[in-house]
Amino acid sequence: MLTNNTILITGGSSGIGLELATKLLAKHNTVLICGRSQEKLKEAQKLLPEVKIFQCDIASETECQRLYEWVANHHPNCNMLINNAAIVHKTDFLDDEKAIEKAHYEFETNILAPIRLSKLFLPLLLKNTNAQLINITTGLVYAPRAVYPFYNATKAALHAFTQTLRLQLNNEPIKIIEVLLPVVNTPWHKGNPPKTAITTQKAVEEMIQKLEKSNNTEIRIGAVNLLYWLARIAPAFAIRKINSLA
Repeated sequence: MLTNNTILITGGSSGIGLELATKLLAKHNTVLICGRSQEKLKEAQKLLPEVKIFQCDIASETECQRLYEWVANHHPNCNMLINNAAIVHKTDFLDDEKAIEKAHYEFETNILAPIRLSKLFLPLLLKNTNAQLINITTGLVYAPRAVYPFYNATKAALHAFTQTLRLQLNNEPIKIIEVLLPVVNTPWHKGNPPKTAITTQKAVEEMIQKLEKSNNTEIRIGAVNLLYWLARIAPAFAIRKINSLA
């Protein structure tokens, strides 16, 4: 059920996170969003006056703890965590002198932060009814794009962690869900999205529809389902195909 919940969305001030906040508020949920930029959070709150905001950088262990304490103290009914926040660097690993620095920040944000937040929030989620933990990944877990050497790896790791967590918590009253997105036209692409990108509205509408109507724990959006089967049948071809897209 996606009504009458208290939902925390990381990276909620723009893109998929902001669209999720918009749609979930319309379904009579209490929505909490966090992000690195206080300015962007304030802009989001102007668009969505009912949303609750908290500024933090989830790449920091201390900031993750601070976020948890804010939610636990002020919104103890929180029963859903959506690990949506992620960063990406489009880079050439060999030639980029800052490659390791970039990798470190991507791994802290894209995989260590969701792991930390899951560990912090699971006891709180489990105290409340309709508990759900939703991790947002990508179809690139099936076929990586060469221009994103670290992003692919972090999301593949989150994919595996989500599967493992689901197995370990099989007897607990919580849904562990993964949503795998195709390429989406968000600020992530800095004004230059691939031609195959779909809108945030289309991606989130399909996501919510499938979350409401499906019991699947791995939800593939848009063309991701095709990529999934292609990668299983002809993995080398799938990688060539995904890397040939403009």
